[in-house]
Amino acid sequence: MNIDKKEKISVKRVGFIWTVLIILLVILSLVAIAVGSAGYSIGEILSALFSEEKSTIKIIVMNLRLPRLLLAILIGSSLSASGALLQSVMRNPLADPGTIGVSAGAGTAATTILLVFPHLTNSVPLFAFGGAALACFLIYSLAWKDGVDPTRIILSGVAINSVLGAYNSLLQLLHADSLEGVLAFMNGSLSGRSWAQVRMLAVYAGVGLVLAFLSIKSANMLQLGDEMARSLGARVSMIRICLSAVSAFLAAATVSVAGMIGFVGLVVPHISRLLVGSDYKAMLPTSVLLGAVVLLAADTVGRTIVPGMEIPVGIVMAVTGGPFFLYMLRKKGKVRGN
Repeated sequence: MNIDKKEKISVKRVGFIWTVLIILLVILSLVAIAVGSAGYSIGEILSALFSEEKSTIKIIVMNLRLPRLLLAILIGSSLSASGALLQSVMRNPLADPGTIGVSAGAGTAATTILLVFPHLTNSVPLFAFGGAALACFLIYSLAWKDGVDPTRIILSGVAINSVLGAYNSLLQLLHADSLEGVLAFMNGSLSGRSWAQVRMLAVYAGVGLVLAFLSIKSANMLQLGDEMARSLGARVSMIRICLSAVSAFLAAATVSVAGMIGFVGLVVPHISRLLVGSDYKAMLPTSVLLGAVVLLAADTVGRTIVPGMEIPVGIVMAVTGGPFFLYMLRKKGKVRGN
């Protein structure tokens, strides 16, 4: 009886949190559409959208703000799911696509195309995924020794991240006169994105998120520990490779559209775990919703906080996500100490 009651309370808690996150997402979406260099009321926006006239409000909302809003939601959801899967693979809440080199691989490939082969710019998503996949392959090759150990994966990822960072710096030095577009890419920005990017990312993110949700059972098994998972018949190394591939796919898709955006895949799954626990049946959907809320809020703040100037969303996330994550780590450490 007590167990059923606890489970019922847990389901109610998860449902309440999901409801709150959806309401927040709707409110933030309305704010993101309404605010900007030219502010409009919701009534003016609705009137313009349902009017047959091509007014200034309609053009701004349909061609600029709405695509950006949808991209922020897709990117936040994808990065959060990517980070959540990697944290299961590593059994480490500090793992995310940025810290182990997956995002760096995608970013390096995209930067190479933008600077060295600009005529192939339309193929950036394909090369970004190839770079992320290659980074994953190198990481697992270096970490493999009678199986895959999470600690070796993290150490290999840090090494790959460092090498790719040095390569990117060298590439920028050699092409200093062509850095204008690349700097926005490296800082992570949604400025100037159009419906073409929305349609492309919707396909990649849709496929990646479906694969992520299909991986929930495998992610939960990895949390039991390698020995327990093997005793249940799981092929642990293969599961790690598959979940890493899904994570790399999601990270590469976002990098190809918005550039390097850090801390979403690190902070959001950690907060989701605190809210709903470690079961991926609840944690992964919570991460997807919370990631959309966090990135949309960060992008809205970045483009409105300083009048006449736009701060890339990657910088906003670094400024707010880093200290917040350190605070959470310190708070968690104090609780353990007590």
